[in-house]
Amino acid sequence: MENFLAMGGYAFYVWGSYLVTLGLIVAEIVLLALRKRRALARLRLDGTAAQGDR
Repeated sequence: MENFLAMGGYAFYVWGSYLVTLGLIVAEIVLLALRKRRALARLRLDGTAAQGDR
């Protein structure tokens, strides 16, 4: 197991790459969720403004 985790001496680069990739995936998910929340809020505001015009 120790040999696997050491990755033949390249553990820093291999595990670092995995960590960066995981961080970017998590950031993408969070940013998409925030964008969706803002878009839905904007649609709700536009819908209420349109109903108030009637």
